[in-house]
Formats: sequence, structure tokens, C-alpha cells
Amino acid sequence: MTVSLEVSEGVGTIRLDRPPMNALDIAVQDRLRELADEATRREDVRAVILYGGEKVFAAGADIKEMQAMDHTAMVVRSRALQESFTAVARIPKPVVAAVTGYALGGGCELALCADYRIAADNAKLGQPEILLGLIPGAGGTQRLSRLIGPSRAKDLIFTGRMVAADEALTLGLVDRVVPAAEVYEQARAWAAKLAKGPALALRAAKESVDAGLETDIETGLAVERNWFAGLFATEDRERGMRSFVEEGPGKAKFL
Repeated sequence: MTVSLEVSEGVGTIRLDRPPMNALDIAVQDRLRELADEATRREDVRAVILYGGEKVFAAGADIKEMQAMDHTAMVVRSRALQESFTAVARIPKPVVAAVTGYALGGGCELALCADYRIAADNAKLGQPEILLGLIPGAGGTQRLSRLIGPSRAKDLIFTGRMVAADEALTLGLVDRVVPAAEVYEQARAWAAKLAKGPALALRAAKESVDAGLETDIETGLAVERNWFAGLFATEDRERGMRSFVEEGPGKAKFL
């Protein structure tokens, strides 16, 4: 199995396993979409980790497979490619990417689909598609510019250069840099903490932020307002406020 979903204590790990470099061929792309949909549906999955293993996150698309495709084939395939990554980005639960080694091209674009990125100190990230006479096609031109700003995104996309973990942190491309041996452990700690939180409120927070980034502020405020009011109908809101009043802040248990 090139991609799997393993669930333990509320945390689902979507694990890429296509040695040696986790190349994202069509089969991997389609499987990512299936597992993103599964993680979305499953009530026992409350937070998600994207992980490529100890050595590499994903070094990009399968170039040999792409080389054999003509314009007509890619017109058909490009939508499915984007939809696979969008399915990951729209998992309505906290998602963290645990990035080791190379995260290039589609691998970087997959990391961009997460809410938070923890990188190994030996990680290398980038969008090298320009070196093939292409541009990013799995959301890189859109998600990268929204994350780090258009001029910084253009620098990476125009040059195709790789950035080391420390520069990625400075750019805002990753959120934390840790020793390589600790990447998955720290990602799991982040996910496990949120897996114990109020699921509907976390979903509301994620969807409000994401929707707001894609529209004007008035529409974004309306999305926030509707979610905010709607949460007053939830058991988690009752439990959280009752705990605050009776026990003080930060002691509510939502599971």
C-alpha cells in the first residue's frame, strides 16, 4: 500500500510509503484523496498527521509518468490532481505535516495543505517545477503565496530553488524546526493535544480562517459570526463554559 491511514488515540496518520522518494504518481494521488475523505468521515479521527517516514516526506511527482502524458491527458488529469490535494486541505480537523528530508514539488504542495508544519533540521523544501519548463500544478501557486506572501512565493517558484529548514522557518513556510529524530514525535504531540479538544469548535475555527482567506473581510466576518453563534447549540460549548465557571480556565474535558 503506497499510502495508509493508521489511527491511534484520536490521531490519524496518513503515511506515504513509496520508496525510495515517495514520488506522487497517479495511484498515490488518488489514494491520498480516498484517505483524506476517510479521515474526514471517521469520528475516531480527531486530528491528522501527514508523514512520509524518517528519511523523506515526498520528493515530488513521478516525472517518468508525467513525461509520457500529452496535453490532452494532463487537461483531464490536472483537475483530479488538484482535487486530491484539496481533499487533504479540506479535512475539517487539525492537520500537521511532519516533514523529513525532501519536500519538493508536489511534496511541498502536500505540506502546504496542512494547518501546521513541523520540519526536520535537515529538511529541504521547494517548488522546482520551473526547471522542467512547468509551474506548480497541485495548488503551489495559490497556497504558497497565501502562506508566505506573493513576492516570496514568486522567488521560490521563479527560481525553483530549494530552501533549507532554517530559511523555510524564516519565510514562514514551516512553523517549527526540530531534530530529525523528533519530527514525528512532536507532530504527534501537537495532534494528540488537539484531538482532545472540542471537535466542532476546531472545525469552525479552521473553516472560518480558510474561508476568510479566500474572500473579502465582510464575508469572512459573516462566516465567523455564523459559526460563533452556531457553537452555542453544542454540548462542547456547554461543557467548556461550565468547566470555566466551576473549575477555572483550561480544565474542560471534551471527549
